[in-house]
Amino acid sequence: MDRPALLDALKDRDAVLRAFLAADGSLRSIPTKLRKRLVVLDHLAQQFEPGERYDEVEVNARLRPFHPDVAALRRYLVEEGFLDRRDGEYWRSGGTTS
Repeated sequence: MDRPALLDALKDRDAVLRAFLAADGSLRSIPTKLRKRLVVLDHLAQQFEPGERYDEVEVNARLRPFHPDVAALRRYLVEEGFLDRRDGEYWRSGGTTS
């Protein structure tokens, strides 16, 4: 199956975030459908400043308020090109900037 384009997925951004974010901003669940997961991952990627490097502890700390399974979120962010990882460091490599 072809990967949906992020800009196409973001057309439904508000509805997807309403469906998956609780009132406190945490995730009710991680979307299983890729199109919806891309919207959520783009939202999470906003927690990381372009050009900054983060160790795994800092990445986990930034993701933990959203969902307890930070390992899954990290993996999805890397697999879908929102974060890159090398030598124990992560950095923002994709997603929107606003």
